Amino acid sequence: MMIHDITVKAGRYKKRKRVGRGEGSGHGKQSGRGNKGASSRSGHASKRSFEGGQMPYFRRLAKFGFTNAAFRTHFWIVNLREIVGHPSFAKGGTVNLKSLQEAGLVRDDSRDLKILGSVGDEGLKVKLTVEAARVSDKAAQLITQAGGSVKQTGTRRDKVRGIDLTSEDRTPKNLTKKLKRSSKPKQVADDEGEEEGAKDAKAAKPAAKPEAASKKPPAAE
Repeated sequence: MMIHDITVKAGRYKKRKRVGRGEGSGHGKQSGRGNKGASSRSGHASKRSFEGGQMPYFRRLAKFGFTNAAFRTHFWIVNLREIVGHPSFAKGGTVNLKSLQEAGLVRDDSRDLKILGSVGDEGLKVKLTVEAARVSDKAAQLITQAGGSVKQTGTRRDKVRGIDLTSEDRTPKNLTKKLKRSSKPKQVADDEGEEEGAKDAKAAKPAAKPEAASKKPPAAE
């Protein structure tokens, strides 16, 4: 008989370890918890970064730089392939946050909706009326070619910055104060100030006396 034969006949699972059942069990007295300390008490829990009380590693590292991760815009991203493959949009229809939520393609309305143009080799063959915060250029092209329409409402950030996603010019119209400070009109104003300062300095300088007046008359013989 081999050890693997015994394992198969005995079963796959072993009994759990019963602690605190006397010295004779081998797991009595301190029940495998060691001698005193926080880990020997009930209710003990430590953080993953806890290093016994010394300065944790992440606090020893220098922090520098800046990240926009806290200000990113989160979207519900749905591909055209998923929309067309759903029975609710197999023959076309209106695609917005509410209809996708009813179809189960979007969880809720806590995020903005973004439509991507991954539809497969067959292409888009149904007419869709899409209303979303963002629609990729490829998706908008496929939808309009199939006879549908696209309306991009834009995110809150787009509205604050004055970006019109329906036009070809998508540059922000509402510039921030920081951009205004570094704009060209300020440089022109500085140049004008320098010219005025030069004029004032020139006016403050006393005029030179004529050369004829400065010459002394010849002494009499």
